[in-house]
Amino acid sequence: MPLGGPDITDSSADKDAPAIELENITKSFGPVRANDGITMRVERGSVHAIIGENGAGKSTLMNILYGIYHPDSGEIRINGTACALQSPADAHHAGIGMVHQHFTLVEPFTVLDNILLGFENGAVLARPRRLAARKLEAIERDYGLSVPLDAVVSELPVGMRQRVEILKALYRNAEILILDEPTGVLTPLEVEQLFQIIERLKGQGKTILFISHKLGEVMRIADRISVMRGGKLVADREPDATNASELAELMIGQKLAAAVDRKSLSVGQTLMALEGISIPPAEHRSGLHDISLEVRSGEIIGIAGVTGNGQTELLEIIGGLRVPASGTLSLGAEVCAAPDIVPGAVDLRKKGVGFVAEDRLRMGAIGAMTATENVILGYHGRPPFSRHGCLQPRAMRNACARIMADNDVRPQAPNLPLDNFSGGNQQKLVFGRETDHGPRLFILGEPTRGVDIGAVQRIHNTLISMRNAGGAVLVVSSDLDELLAICDRILVMFEGRIVGEMLAGDTDIAAIGLMMAGQNPDDPGEEARNDG
Repeated sequence: MPLGGPDITDSSADKDAPAIELENITKSFGPVRANDGITMRVERGSVHAIIGENGAGKSTLMNILYGIYHPDSGEIRINGTACALQSPADAHHAGIGMVHQHFTLVEPFTVLDNILLGFENGAVLARPRRLAARKLEAIERDYGLSVPLDAVVSELPVGMRQRVEILKALYRNAEILILDEPTGVLTPLEVEQLFQIIERLKGQGKTILFISHKLGEVMRIADRISVMRGGKLVADREPDATNASELAELMIGQKLAAAVDRKSLSVGQTLMALEGISIPPAEHRSGLHDISLEVRSGEIIGIAGVTGNGQTELLEIIGGLRVPASGTLSLGAEVCAAPDIVPGAVDLRKKGVGFVAEDRLRMGAIGAMTATENVILGYHGRPPFSRHGCLQPRAMRNACARIMADNDVRPQAPNLPLDNFSGGNQQKLVFGRETDHGPRLFILGEPTRGVDIGAVQRIHNTLISMRNAGGAVLVVSSDLDELLAICDRILVMFEGRIVGEMLAGDTDIAAIGLMMAGQNPDDPGEEARNDG
């Protein structure tokens, strides 16, 4: 078997062979068998979806195909040629690109530097950088992926970073493109743009591996669907021969849990109030402008908006991570944040506020620490985790084991570093940490990003149960279906302002989408003007 991948420009390549053939691929991490004898065939010029629960082995398999992991056994054939992909460089040589679920960007670098990174000794940087920028600008125009090339990545919001990853893969002209949860941070309009990109790529004969938990997307975009469970390939289906219910049952091995009924409640007292919150705009960020809102007991409030319109900054202020330039944040009658009052994340938790950040690995967890260490973050100074200034390992381990069991975190290995868990299992662990303390007010950014359909149902049921018990929930989400499913009220943000408020039962995705774009859905001439 040759090292590296076959040269996709090699005229001797078998033009009739599948783009990818995986034969009996097996990979273990200690006692955990992430891939167990996977055999899969992916036809050239097709969209092949791979679905499964968190921890089913999807990302491990894709990382093997991209040269990040090496299989313990089995064979990979690209365009009919067996190869050993020892590194991502080998994968690039074989014409394989990957958009990772967790970003692989160097934060202090600019967007342009990140896209060119890894080709320093090749032909890319031999050309003037302005030519590279010109090509990228053309791709941005063609595919609607507008990103400021001179921006420093650390200054970009989550959704914009995702665009950089997609842009990077498109710039390198991969013949096989792996998309690992690519729509997790995209708005409905951006998802439509991505699907248009996929259709164009497919039309050019390129092969797409589409990893997703969103069954509606999979049914719409895929030519073939492979289902993984417990590290094994358990089913292959064509979309016309299956449905979302069957796929969900194949993924989890049983029927989905029933949804919790929403009680008819009268909203109670105001648990949190923001009055005139503002922060100045920063480079490529809109800032916040006179944000006022109330979150009351017995309701779930959703905040919708295109990424980069102030939602991240709002969450940072509410979570005690940023000081407002003007305005106040109050919990009950107590002002907890103002220009002269520095909020504290730990203090807010002591007041009964749970907080799940948009970006779990930057703001909500530490990848190099174990699962056990991560489940006490923010609560490490209180009993039972700390006594007389000393951590209590047994209490920490017991809490981690309970949270893992209650939230179906896989593998249930408390001593495993968080980086070794899939993204969805990391999210379940962070969510479980915050709910374990019974917050009366729960603030969440993108609560179901990257989690499987079973976990989505559990998270939604938990939030509705919290609301039914008289708690209050504030959810920032780019998934409008999610907001409509669980919220009582939905607020829309645009350019750092709240531009609309509606009852979830009295609106739809189209109306919310218009407001997210800064348009008035009640203006009958708006759509006509946009079309013109």
